[in-house]
Amino acid sequence: MMSRFLTDQQIDSLVEAIQSAEQHSTGEIRVHIDSTTDHQIAETAFEVFKELCKDKTAEKNAVLFHVNFEKKYLTIIGDTGIHEKVHQAYWDHLHDYITSEFAKGHFYQALKSGILETGLELKKYFPLKGENHNELPNEITFS
Repeated sequence: MMSRFLTDQQIDSLVEAIQSAEQHSTGEIRVHIDSTTDHQIAETAFEVFKELCKDKTAEKNAVLFHVNFEKKYLTIIGDTGIHEKVHQAYWDHLHDYITSEFAKGHFYQALKSGILETGLELKKYFPLKGENHNELPNEITFS
């Protein structure tokens, strides 16, 4: 699926960023690009989170980046396992950084940085202790 804000190559590169961010952790990262929701984007983001992430990992450590480029809107939602360990201030800071980059039109770079940053945070709190099972798909979803 094409996004007019990202090229196919950039989308492929974001999928690689997700793989690399998940490499040293049991945590999972999902990215959903929404270009259909006009109102109640936060509610929609939570619905997407429930569908793609919630309770789908053993340690409840999945994170969703729900992005609406048209609205320059981003919601980052972490499952309960992550929420217990990573403080809201971290997510607020990451959110502010990414949305300020979106405002400058740096969609790809901002999202990629956010994914890789999240990977470092997951590695800190959910390090690998053996085999790394990819519990959730890495591909980006669209609506």
